[in-house]
Amino acid sequence: MGQLPRLDIKTLPGSKTVLRKELENGIIFLARENFSSPSVVISGYLRVGALLEEAHMAGLASMTAASLMRGTRQRKFGQIYHSIESIGARLNFSAGKHSISFSAKALAEDLGVLLDLLYEVLLTPTFPKAQVDRLRAEKLTALGIRDQETSARADMAFNQLIYKDHPYAIPTEGNKKTVAQLTAANVRTFHRKYFGPDGMVICVVGGIKARQAAKAVSERFKSWKRNGQVSDLSVPSVSPPKGLQRTHVDLEGKSQADLVMGIPGPPRSDPDFISAALANNILGRFGMFGRIGDVVREEAGLAYYAYSTLAGGMGPGPWQVVAGVNPSNLEKAIELIRGELSKIIRRPPDEDELDDNKANFIGRLPLQLESNEGVAGAIVNAERHSLGIDYYQKYPDLIASVTRDEILRISQRFIDPDNLAIASAGPPATDGKRPGSKRGRKKGGGAARKAREPQS
Repeated sequence: MGQLPRLDIKTLPGSKTVLRKELENGIIFLARENFSSPSVVISGYLRVGALLEEAHMAGLASMTAASLMRGTRQRKFGQIYHSIESIGARLNFSAGKHSISFSAKALAEDLGVLLDLLYEVLLTPTFPKAQVDRLRAEKLTALGIRDQETSARADMAFNQLIYKDHPYAIPTEGNKKTVAQLTAANVRTFHRKYFGPDGMVICVVGGIKARQAAKAVSERFKSWKRNGQVSDLSVPSVSPPKGLQRTHVDLEGKSQADLVMGIPGPPRSDPDFISAALANNILGRFGMFGRIGDVVREEAGLAYYAYSTLAGGMGPGPWQVVAGVNPSNLEKAIELIRGELSKIIRRPPDEDELDDNKANFIGRLPLQLESNEGVAGAIVNAERHSLGIDYYQKYPDLIASVTRDEILRISQRFIDPDNLAIASAGPPATDGKRPGSKRGRKKGGGAARKAREPQS
């Protein structure tokens, strides 16, 4: 085994430097001091997400999150933003499937002002009709743009293939049909029904004493009463595709085709997730996007970009390969990618390749934690996935302990080049045949056979 980076774990977040408290109303508070910085960062989330929407109202959680700062009982839209900008601060909200997240930043001396605003927009938004109508129009414009983007359409088509009737098949932002009918009344009902302190996480990192920050948060949020309802944000499991499931979205006037192919992957809570993350790094992240980047982009010159991603969220998020190609190279790119998928499940990586990827994981951790935003995000992530407050101090050893056989085992557990969802979006075929109309649908196609042959 090669020499891996050695980190001083005392500098990493852990139980001795991170304060964790649970308020009586169910809010979990986290804090870490950093007096080398004059600022503070707030990061957190509420257990409210798009999984709580009805399918015909897709986009409602996203609309609600975006409407929070459009007006409150105390302040109008312009007054809210003036309060933020007058202290050089920021405050943002975004919605996901399982949560609505928030992030904020200000000078440490203005933490109280920022917390007052956070409390106000979470508990007393008024969702003025004129503002919600304006926001809906903005979202419809954005959705119209999205629907003409090859990368977005390929990704949505991929989700339809692997998730089908699963809630992950529905875009969090919704679509033009569902968003067009959302009203201020819908947003108010969603907020009243689901927003509450149960399971809320709020983390403060920066130039303020942790106990002082805890007191400031408690003083403002302890009055938020539990609504007596624990929202069910669980999702069903997903079976892998059977055979090669293909689809192509025709978009006139496009010169590039985007490709997304893969399978449902492990949730972050999976005991083998770290091994899967290392396998993904080897496959399509390390250096110039791993093995896939080397073969598809650098050697064959078939793609503008080619890499792999592993979602690793609360549920079975996708493990996928993404590429942007000339439409004439689409089938060749698919064959080469399937070939690399075949290789990673046939034999383990050699020791040097695995050590390089381990060193990458360990070495970049301090860089990810060098800012208040990075530390806050990491602490919230550990809380979200129940990793433990000392997770990042254990992290270097967890990475170092992964073996070549574990990389092979986790790859074989999830990846099968003959059973994949393959979605693409781009210009229609000029010969009248849809991409993948023949060999792309055939199990055991050319890529898998070619990968088993000796390579020159």
